[in-house]
Amino acid sequence: MTTDAAERHPLAYLLAVRGQKAEAYLLRVAEQHQRMGYGQMAYRREKVSRWIRGDYAPSYRTQLAMATLEGIPPEAIHANGWPGWLLVALPDHTLFALPWTSTGTVHALEITGGPVDRRQFLITTSVTLGATVAQWSAASPAGTAPTAGRRIGADVPALFEHRLEGLRRLDDTVGSGDVYDAARAELRLITTTLKTASFGEGVERRLFGAAAEASRSAGWTAYDSGKTAAAERHYATALRAAASADDPVVAANTLSFWAIQHYSTGNPRGAVDLIEAALSQAPRTGSARMTSMLHARACRAHAHAGDTRAADRSANAALDAYEHAGPIEDDLPCVYWYNLGEAHQLLGSSALNLGNPKRALAHFLEASDAQEAYNADAFPRGHAIYLSRLAEAHLSLGDVDAAVATAHDAVDRMGGVTSARGTNTLADLRKKLTRRRGIPAVADFLAYTSTPGPRGESRSPGLIMESRGG
Repeated sequence: MTTDAAERHPLAYLLAVRGQKAEAYLLRVAEQHQRMGYGQMAYRREKVSRWIRGDYAPSYRTQLAMATLEGIPPEAIHANGWPGWLLVALPDHTLFALPWTSTGTVHALEITGGPVDRRQFLITTSVTLGATVAQWSAASPAGTAPTAGRRIGADVPALFEHRLEGLRRLDDTVGSGDVYDAARAELRLITTTLKTASFGEGVERRLFGAAAEASRSAGWTAYDSGKTAAAERHYATALRAAASADDPVVAANTLSFWAIQHYSTGNPRGAVDLIEAALSQAPRTGSARMTSMLHARACRAHAHAGDTRAADRSANAALDAYEHAGPIEDDLPCVYWYNLGEAHQLLGSSALNLGNPKRALAHFLEASDAQEAYNADAFPRGHAIYLSRLAEAHLSLGDVDAAVATAHDAVDRMGGVTSARGTNTLADLRKKLTRRRGIPAVADFLAYTSTPGPRGESRSPGLIMESRGG
């Protein structure tokens, strides 16, 4: 794969891994099309380009010819749609072709908890995401399967839940790299327990819920570490496990984190679909705080899509929902990080995406002044990212001195926390400041962030990306 298209569309990826030209592939399809009695078919390479861009899909008969060439039954076309059924022909097909049953979930957990896959293929088309979400919404929860292992009780999933809560908080302070490895180790341990122990239905579902959270945690920290393809598979598996657990909280949380990856990597429409699915679970979570967080994430997705009206609706919904939030210590453990200050940071980031730096600045300042202010000390990585956005707002409004001072604070805040996500928040800010390099304070900042630090490490912002709030 050498292009974004090869990472984003199953057909492009299929051709790339085979080293096959579009014309040669289409010629084979055309020949198969004729052998099946469907008549002649044009095979200009532009046809493949248009399929990949999403201008239109191949006709049903063309898809049947393609499926026959790949040895894929017609049922896969009906079940997964275009281009989802092509996943069955890809090296990654096993995970996405598994049935949405308890057995299928355990198999998926084994796959994603295994050796790290270095490939960069992403399942990022909205059609494929839609098919996955539809399968999740129709899946049945687990029913206890007979096993011959040692009987365990509710204390075992409780221990896993406690350990996973610790991983969430470690990610805030030490960064994603080591936490990713720890989450995968936890995932393997939970999977082994599901395979070898015996338990009642309630315990089984809690184990699946723990597995879902472990896979979600692995997905988030993989994404934060730059392992976007691995993150995609972890999120898909987490959603399966959430379905087996019949756990609306971990399902909604997984979908919302998955959405961050999609709106940050160029697929905001897919992110909107994921967030809407998460919001469908909001009433079942019983948490106004989580509902507010989901609306704030919806605002981010709409802002990335350039939809000002939808973003404004979601921003208002987030603030309205938060008015009904109870004390954070009594709320769901997975939203411990979300308060009113965080909400304003998210809404400010969205306003910045939509080209409204004045509104963005108002939200960023409100995040610090709110009764429940953003907790900068607890979330150094997130604070560095939000500071870089505050600096960008200052710069857009012509206040260069404030922009530079805030940018210095952002770089200093980031020290010691590992993050390798790919949107380059501080790097983008640095590029914008480069246009003002004639100003001494700007020149000093540019020099400071391009020279080695005291221990030889680079001070360059490099890859410092979306915070947990996105």
